[in-house]
Amino acid sequence: MLVNFQRLKAIFIKESLQVLRDPSTLIIAIILPLMLLFLMGYAISLDSKKIPLGIVVEKESKYTQSLIKAFESSESFKVELARDRRAFVKKLQEGTLRAMVIIPADFDKAILEQKSQIQIITDGSEPSIAGYVNKYSQLLWKNWLEYEKLIPTKALIQIETRYWFNAPLLSSYFLLPGSIAIILTLIGTLLTALVVAREWERGTMEAIMSTPTTILELLLGKLLPYFLLGLISLVICILITLFWFQIPFRGSYLMLFLTSAIYLIPSLSLGLLISTLAKNQFVASQMALIVGFLPAMILSGFIFQISSMPEWLQFITNFIPATYFITILQTLFLAGDIYEIIIPNSLWMLLIGIVLFTIIFKITKKKLS
Repeated sequence: MLVNFQRLKAIFIKESLQVLRDPSTLIIAIILPLMLLFLMGYAISLDSKKIPLGIVVEKESKYTQSLIKAFESSESFKVELARDRRAFVKKLQEGTLRAMVIIPADFDKAILEQKSQIQIITDGSEPSIAGYVNKYSQLLWKNWLEYEKLIPTKALIQIETRYWFNAPLLSSYFLLPGSIAIILTLIGTLLTALVVAREWERGTMEAIMSTPTTILELLLGKLLPYFLLGLISLVICILITLFWFQIPFRGSYLMLFLTSAIYLIPSLSLGLLISTLAKNQFVASQMALIVGFLPAMILSGFIFQISSMPEWLQFITNFIPATYFITILQTLFLAGDIYEIIIPNSLWMLLIGIVLFTIIFKITKKKLS
């Protein structure tokens, strides 16, 4: 037999007791997911709302008042008014305003001649916000012209836009499912990165090496408690995502737990590999952040689109397990059980996990040097 289940059980119980006696482990597994999920849920958002906007009204009229009310009633803008654009120049330089709209003095006359126009000046130091201001302002301007019956509201061809999978166009709908992958990466990698290193620091590795326990039994016995902790963290994240943030879930919970369990294999294996190489808890924790957490956060497609990265970086993303897990989570939450996406990504995660575990098995020797 490759594994003696009695010895495996003994290692598992020993490691589980170690987890229960160590408050820092429980904090990382239970408290940290709560903190990270609420932080990501409220702090990270790609939805631009209440953008500071200055409106310069050179001459008041019925139409200017109507247009100002349209801007003020929009959730996209937080409006300030002035008579002269010079009142907003300094605020634009300081960054307290992101754009200003100039309504010229001859606005009413131009409206009647169907030559109406406004000027939009944006802060180009924030290109994404400048793009949002331009897009939202032009849409608001078009809707206002239709509302005031200044342009025909019906055309020969009507274009009706529908958004699949994320009808409200809320970034939280795909960011929060993706954040579950980031949290499991941090927890799985960080917890197991300290496992073997702690044994070396405390001098208990010598006692373990003197037992008949095989390398495979030792590795499995140390990984299984943290695998269960990872599943507990997953349940906490899912409950908060579904019931607190009200994110829709269109897939099956069985597939969610199955793919999450597969993802924990490469995540935990990476941490254990770091721990085996480092043999020091501080060094292991730093390596876990650099090798596990940062690539998952930056290069997995969680925030930054992979297709917009240089080709050499896109190649590197193929070796980051979170890349596949984030795709699976966003598919399950927003689209459902699309097996053409879920199965290939799950197989890639499993392959990476097997490769990492094999490397650990090959480099771990029952000797003290």
